[in-house]
Amino acid sequence: MMYDMTASHFDLVYNVLSFSLASMAASTVFFWLRLSSVHEKYKSALVISGMVTFIAAYHYMRIFNSWVEAYEFVPNLTGNTKDPVLTGVPFNDAYRYMDWLLTVPLLLLEIIFCMNLSKEQVSSEAVSLGLSSAAMIAAGYPGELVVTGNLSTRFFCFIFSFAIFLFIVYKLLIGLQNAVNSETNEEVKAMLNQVCVVTVISWCTYPVVYLFPFLGISGAQAVIGIQCGYCASDVISKCGVGFLIYNITIKKSAVLKAGGLLQ
Repeated sequence: MMYDMTASHFDLVYNVLSFSLASMAASTVFFWLRLSSVHEKYKSALVISGMVTFIAAYHYMRIFNSWVEAYEFVPNLTGNTKDPVLTGVPFNDAYRYMDWLLTVPLLLLEIIFCMNLSKEQVSSEAVSLGLSSAAMIAAGYPGELVVTGNLSTRFFCFIFSFAIFLFIVYKLLIGLQNAVNSETNEEVKAMLNQVCVVTVISWCTYPVVYLFPFLGISGAQAVIGIQCGYCASDVISKCGVGFLIYNITIKKSAVLKAGGLLQ
């Protein structure tokens, strides 16, 4: 459902989407151009970081275009334009959930690939976290379509999705700690802990934004808050975490090159 926007509100979402798109595209270029500086053992993690931001850049381009197509500025009788009017073309925010369905499992996979895990453990954790994250995204989407009126659907979707979210948080902060603690290099260990914590903190923004309609933020205000909130979270969790992954792969590569005992 579309809502009337003031020019300043339209421009705010327009600029935030544009910034997010640029951040994703620039991060992709950086990650892939730096592949040659990383040891072969850790190239997969950096490739996946680039894939995450590349997929996000594509979907942000579609979201941005959809936002522009949903509104237009029409000159009035004096020849001036003030606030945009609805064009009748619906804003398709499903692009964002399609993006998450692809990138969230990859985000978790890039973290796993940086840890000291056997091939069997990597496969097990990848399947567990991949399926869980996909279920979390799928469960949240139906509720995202309801921002006004009866919010019961949004509430039940939130409860189910949030329960899966807590499982993923547990895995990142507790379940994978044995792998983190197995690192012989204290700097690498600290960086792995940091990437897990930053991922969890950045993801905490999503359920908060999801609850906006329950806090009396509805209609156009809810759309603006949701779009800006999700964009900020995406830049942190995709670009920010990607750069942390890059730092980890560079450090582990340097230790290997120096004859370290990292496995």
